[in-house]
Amino acid sequence: MQTIIGSGGAIGTPLAQALTAYTKDIRLVSRNPKKVNDTDQLYPCDLTNFANLDAAIAGSEVVYVTIGFTYSLKVWQSTWPPFMRAVIDACKKHGANLVFFDNIYSYATESLQHMTEESPLKPESKKGAVRKQLVDMIMSEVAAGKLQALIIRSADFYGPGIANSMLIETIVKPILSGKTANAIGAMDAIHNYTYTPDAGKAAALLGNTADAYNQVWHAPTTHEKLTLRDWIQLIATEAGAKPKIRPVPAWMIRVMGIFDPVMREFPEMLYQFNRDYYFDSTKFEKRFNIQATKPVEGIREMISTMKNNQ
Repeated sequence: MQTIIGSGGAIGTPLAQALTAYTKDIRLVSRNPKKVNDTDQLYPCDLTNFANLDAAIAGSEVVYVTIGFTYSLKVWQSTWPPFMRAVIDACKKHGANLVFFDNIYSYATESLQHMTEESPLKPESKKGAVRKQLVDMIMSEVAAGKLQALIIRSADFYGPGIANSMLIETIVKPILSGKTANAIGAMDAIHNYTYTPDAGKAAALLGNTADAYNQVWHAPTTHEKLTLRDWIQLIATEAGAKPKIRPVPAWMIRVMGIFDPVMREFPEMLYQFNRDYYFDSTKFEKRFNIQATKPVEGIREMISTMKNNQ
């Protein structure tokens, strides 16, 4: 049995699709799980009730944590650590390997221009401090020989079937509706993105590779050093639109936060968008001889999916 905790999201869905290459015994755990594959086993569960996690994990050989709690510092601080403690304890109890899907928030600001698995963990933000706490919890158990686990990280992501993300909300949706794209951050700074199907396949492969455990991996991510302006142009071209761009200054984001809870949480993350942001996945590519999807191809699939779902 391989179990996805937080199924149905931007990573959980492509992960479930990819896992069929390794097993037909897949358990999807979320509040309202829906089948991705015909043979999926559904396990409805309130994941904020940590007592439920032991039963959700029982019988699992590999547990993938892909859940995304509400984007709120208060929620993250109160929910993530006890949730992860319960997951770790259940994995240890039932002899399950743990795969944690992480982001880049815990990396030091000075590492953003070239992030590798060896980049120092020195978070700039309070949300980053929460993510580092989770990593420390996992890797301390690994160091003590009590848990087999790995951490897979991705850059900001794009791809088909994403309900919301900064790129989708501020750039893609406005362009598809003929409106002006809202450019947050430095438009000519490099910012590479991870394609979600690539991330899902990578997580499945790592989870089923014995010698991949007890270390950190970056999901395959484009090496093309595209700027935000480049991404907007590629998206507009695929959408058949002329790119109209509105730079969004920091003060406007704070004003938007008065009305939008997600934007209210965003100012502490602005440091990621006002400088070069390059996420290097060479380690994964060399180990598995797998390259990331080219942005033009990923954007084509993303736009096609979004148009079909309109």
